[in-house]
Amino acid sequence: MSSDSGSLVYVVGILLAAGIAFVLLNTNHTKSKSASAGPALHSSEYRKFKLVKKVQLSPNTARYRFALPASDASLGLPIGRHIQLMATVDGKEIARSYTPTSTDNDKGFFELVVKTYPTGVISSYLDKMSIGDTIDVRGPRGAFKYTPNMVRAIGMIAGGTGITPMYQIIQHILGNPEDKTKVSVVFANVNEDDILLREQLEKWAAEHENFEIAYVLNNPPSGWTGATGFVSKDMLQKAMPEPASDIKVLICGPPPMVKAMDGHLTDLGYDKAKTISKPEDQVFKF
Repeated sequence: MSSDSGSLVYVVGILLAAGIAFVLLNTNHTKSKSASAGPALHSSEYRKFKLVKKVQLSPNTARYRFALPASDASLGLPIGRHIQLMATVDGKEIARSYTPTSTDNDKGFFELVVKTYPTGVISSYLDKMSIGDTIDVRGPRGAFKYTPNMVRAIGMIAGGTGITPMYQIIQHILGNPEDKTKVSVVFANVNEDDILLREQLEKWAAEHENFEIAYVLNNPPSGWTGATGFVSKDMLQKAMPEPASDIKVLICGPPPMVKAMDGHLTDLGYDKAKTISKPEDQVFKF
């Protein structure tokens, strides 16, 4: 073989190798970019997320921010669904469900607003976490999935931290100018200080004609002008949309409250809530 032919083969070989290397690098880069921008959740596999910020909202309630794998990543949680947190406490794996107050429009992080209860295993675990600690999360979980204008009106009955799945849906509705769904909320708590996310809820009520909220307190302070005691049938009749095929009523709160609300709604002519709610049900229990 002549020296010119050998040189040509050598050059072609170098170019071919360079081309293959470029393709491989570009493919890996594309895959990496795609993975970082995709949903961070996995439905069955627990993944670790790092606590990067904690804001104390009240003596027993805080907003926790957890970082996602990349700054452009979204959690991948459909509106109306929740996530499951798991931690090992005293040698046992304990899991509890929570609804983020952030949405997939928030990139690079998700947030939880959690009230710490003395007997709450995961809420106490979160309260003791330090910045940089991680917790295991999987999801989405749950049966309900909200879509814009799925019904004409939605009534929501929330007790305590049961406001968080409602908040997620409200935020989505009011953030979409094309969504004309009317939303009315009855929010029950023991004390005034227990009212979570109050500032934002009242801001929305002042800014949006299709959103209204009523509070109920067991132990009202002096000068309280809202409803008092337990949520009654009369309160629901005034606040909830009338029974119809194009409305829904969502309930989330302590089990005794949920049971009582189901009874009130049935007496008022709404469909009786099923033991395990389905998305198509008129009355849905989270």
